[in-house]
This record gives sequence, C-alpha cells and structure tokens, in this order.
Amino acid sequence: MPETSSTAAPDIRAGRLSAAQYAQHFADATPPMNASQAMLESERCLYCFDAPCQTACPTDIDVPSFIKSISDGNLRGAARTILEANPLGGMCARVCPTEVLCEQSCVRNTQTDTPIQIGRLQRHAVDALMASSKPQLFTREAPTGKRIAVVGSGPAGLACAHRLARLGNDVVIFDAQPKAGGLNEYGLASYKTTDDFAQKEVQWLLDIGGISIQNGWRFEGAASLDKLQAEFDAVFLGLGLSKVQALGVPGEDLAGVRNAVDFIAELRQIEHVSQLPIGHNVVVIGGGMTAVDAAVQAKLLGAKVVHMVYRRGVETMGASAAEQEWAQTNGVVLHQWMAPVEILGANGHATGVRFAQQALVNGQMQPTGRELTWPADMVFKAIGQKLDDNPLQAIGLTLQGGRIVTAEDGKTNLKGVWAGGDCRAGGRDLTVEAVEHGKRAAESMHKELNLEATHG
Repeated sequence: MPETSSTAAPDIRAGRLSAAQYAQHFADATPPMNASQAMLESERCLYCFDAPCQTACPTDIDVPSFIKSISDGNLRGAARTILEANPLGGMCARVCPTEVLCEQSCVRNTQTDTPIQIGRLQRHAVDALMASSKPQLFTREAPTGKRIAVVGSGPAGLACAHRLARLGNDVVIFDAQPKAGGLNEYGLASYKTTDDFAQKEVQWLLDIGGISIQNGWRFEGAASLDKLQAEFDAVFLGLGLSKVQALGVPGEDLAGVRNAVDFIAELRQIEHVSQLPIGHNVVVIGGGMTAVDAAVQAKLLGAKVVHMVYRRGVETMGASAAEQEWAQTNGVVLHQWMAPVEILGANGHATGVRFAQQALVNGQMQPTGRELTWPADMVFKAIGQKLDDNPLQAIGLTLQGGRIVTAEDGKTNLKGVWAGGDCRAGGRDLTVEAVEHGKRAAESMHKELNLEATHG
C-alpha cells in the first residue's frame, strides 16, 4: 500500500516574503574576497611545477601563475593569464564545480589541509579587471577577410567568437533569445550571477570588436545552414540543448507542473524576484545542478516545503556534493531511490506526486513495492535536456546519443561546419568545457580557412 501525505488546495502566490528577506535570500551566494583575503589565500599556494590544478582545468588556465600574480599585487596580470585561456573566466569562477576540478587536484589536499580557493581567487582577479578603467586586455590581429557564422550565444559560441575575432576574423552570432549568454543568462540560479554579471561579461567579449549579434534567429535545419554557408566562410554550431526530457507519467500536463529550466529563466529575467509566484509545497524531480537551482530558489522564494527527488543513489547524482550540501543548507529535503509514478491532481491542478521506491537488482533498477506520496501544488521537472535533433538529421550531421559527433577540434562530418558545447557528443555539460570547445573550434577554423586562402 502506498504511504500518503495529506493534500490541500493549491497555494501559489507571489510576495510571500518581506523585501528584506528577498534581498537577503537572493544576495551573492559566495561573496567576493576582499584584497586582504585574496592576498592571504594566494600566499598559501605552493606554486607547483607541472601543477595538477592546471591539468584538471578543462581550459588549461595556468593556475599557479595567476595566483602568484595576485600575491604580487598584479591583479591585471592575473586576469590576463586567466582570460587568455578562458575568456569567460569570470562566470566560470562563479558557477563551475571547482571543488571537483582544480581544487580537488590541489596538492594541499594531500597534506591534510584545505585546498586553495582557486575559484574565488579567479573571480577576484577578473572582477578587479572588469571594474577597472581599462578592462579590455586584447587587441585584434590583422584582418583575414574571413567571415564566420556562430549559431548560439552560450559559452561555446561566445568563446569561439572571441577567439576568432582576436585572430582577425569577422563573426556574426545568431541566437534565438533576446539576450546573448545562453545558459549563463537564462539557465543559472540568480544567487550565482548577481549584478547582471552575465551581460557585463558579454559586453566585455564584444568590446574586442569584429563581433555582431543577431537576436531572434532560430536554426531550422537545411534551409538555415544553406543560407549561412552561402554567406559565410565557415559555421560553428553551439546550439545547446533546447528540449526538456519528459517524465512520461500520468498528470504531467496538469497546471502547476513546469520545466525547471523555464522557472529558472523566468526568475532570472523578472524585474523583481518578489513578483514570481511560488507554491506552498514544491517537488523537484531530478538530481542535477538544474534541480538544485530550482529547488533552492523555490525555498528562497518562500515555499514552505521543498522535496528534491532522484531515482538513483547519491553517488550518481549530477549535482556535486557541494551543490547537494547547499540545497540541504537552504532547507531542501533530498531523497534518493524514488521514481515518479504519477502526478496527482484535482480540478486540473497538481496536488501531489506519487513515487515508487527503487532498488538495484542484478544491476537493474526495480520497484520494491513501497510507494510514497508528497503533496505538491508545484512540480518542477529537471531530469535532463536534449538536443532537437530532427533538423540536424535532415542536414546529414552524424549524431551519437542525440548529440553531434565531432573531432577533438570540433569539426563535424560536414565540410565547413564545426560544433561544440552541450550539443556535442561526449561532453560533461560544464560551462568551462563548452568554453574549451569554442576555443579549439575557433583555432581549427582559423587555421583551415587561412590554409585554404594560402593554397588558393
């Protein structure tokens, strides 16, 4: 027999908290270091030769070098080292799981010590540059006469465009949204990207020159690609993942059931967070960072009870241990080994979610026979996103697992077409990895186009 909890009429409304509470809840989750803190932390670094922290960074930032610059009081030099390798180093410092990348590799960990706070030091240096009177560090090389189309203004597309522009190429970015930035603008929790930092970073990237953005443009397959290839010398596809996975359970279409990514995007774009309605009882289905962002923000908006429910064990959750701890610190109740069976409703609106407990039997997930129901007037789906692969199959791109297959440098099987970011097969869906995809593709495109010009 299923275990049930009482349900009540949906209670979804805005303005649950005072202005002071909203301001406190949506302040910067990790306040920036001040000058003294940064100096003290930088002096803890051992400046390792062949540093494992640098090897662990997908963009190969020379971590010891930039930390040494901070300890020397040279913040501009530190920022140059960071941004030379990662032009979105400011955002990556805020949102990347440094605790499982560079900081996990810090040799301080082997000395029963705490690792260097690399992410916070990186942010300190980049923020200092952005606040300076001359934030632009780079100049463009001589014009090549080449024009490249970049589809998508997320981290991969922006990094690709910036590197191409630095190398003397002209770039047009095409994007469906009214603002550039992709997930940095629309897909991250508000408390991670305060003070409109995503747009400040985009503006810094564009200030190098040679890059223009055409918003409100959607990639629609063969016709779109044909038009781009007729007008440009090469095309980079940084399409991201535009479709949300369905739960496939009864009640999914009830009012009050939303995609977590849409909720996060709306919260990022709303004039004031107090204007966004939230339920009294919220259930978030999923185990990744999107699920954590949705669950924590629901609680910060004033939801009384928030459950985050994942169908497998904690060791396979996409959210890092630090993200899980952050959710629990903010009052989110985490559950594992529970798969959704049905979203319950009354009068067309969600009132609860029924889950079946799971167990691994011979390597396969199977229900144990125990069921549990939690009340919910809002349900957020966060079980992953996928690529809209129909238009890509139509143009002949090789796909694997619904994503684009590329070489290491981003080249696809179609001549003159590169791809990177979350739409590329084999990645980890990390901002910093998408940046590296964009960089490598830009260098490959520049090299190939200029070799063709030389041979011509």
